[in-house]
Amino acid sequence: MEAVQLATAEDVLGLARSTLADPASPCTEVRYAGLRLAECLADALRVAESRGLRIPASGTAATGEGDPARERPAPHPGSGLSRQ
Repeated sequence: MEAVQLATAEDVLGLARSTLADPASPCTEVRYAGLRLAECLADALRVAESRGLRIPASGTAATGEGDPARERPAPHPGSGLSRQ
C-alpha cells in the first residue's frame, strides 16, 4: 500500500507542477491540484510515521531528543505557513 501511495504522490506532483507552471491554468484546476497535493502529503506523512514506528528503538537516537536533524525546518518565507 505504501508503494502505491508514494507512486500516486509522484504522479500527482508531476501533474500539479505542470498545472502550476502554466499561468493560464484555470482556478478550478489549480484548486484541484492543491487538494490532491494535500491528500498525497497526508498519505506520505502516514507512510513516514508507519516506517518510523517500525524502526527499533535504541537509546535517545530513536526518540530524536537533541537531534537537530529531527527538528522541523522553518517554512519557506512567504509561504503563508507558520512554524508550530
